[in-house]
Amino acid sequence: MLKYITSFIVAALFTLCLSSANAQISQNVIYKSEKIKPVDSTLKVSTGDSAPDFNLPCISGRKISLSSYKGKMNVVLSFVPAAFTPVCSDQWPGYNIARELFEQNDAVLLGITVDNVPSLYAWTRQMGEGGVWFPVLSDFWPHGKTAQKYGILRPEGITERAIFIIDKQGIIRYIDVHDINTRPDLGGIIKALSSINK
Repeated sequence: MLKYITSFIVAALFTLCLSSANAQISQNVIYKSEKIKPVDSTLKVSTGDSAPDFNLPCISGRKISLSSYKGKMNVVLSFVPAAFTPVCSDQWPGYNIARELFEQNDAVLLGITVDNVPSLYAWTRQMGEGGVWFPVLSDFWPHGKTAQKYGILRPEGITERAIFIIDKQGIIRYIDVHDINTRPDLGGIIKALSSINK
């Protein structure tokens, strides 16, 4: 019960802090995208499936594979459509205040977009001092190969706004292919993580 109360409080703080996080990102570098079709892809995976592996470059300069966490950590994949766009620029900085909740649930968060590494590096540096605490990965080349494996690459070449939670055995336990125009609920992510660890 205490975990759920904590999750609710963090979700409320997340919402309040988004305006502050967004204020840190200079508004003159944010591309004002129009509202688009909420979901425009067909999933290729389901809960209970083994998560497709990947080995993607990180803005830190190293490569990160999903399989490197198998048997060690739960993994939350946060796919966002594009760097320097309004909703994405709100979503990821907001996870900074929830770091402890991910860690309490033996989870690592991996952010993934189809942008190239230099663009992602510049974008995350706009998110305040230190950027974001979690690894940010580029699915740029071959373009969207990882997103295609999961079935979330849209026809225009960006990904859906999607969350996948993968347990320590590499099994997908939670999927949220979200309305691309809005942020996923942090409380739902933490609740799903908590249920894995019961």
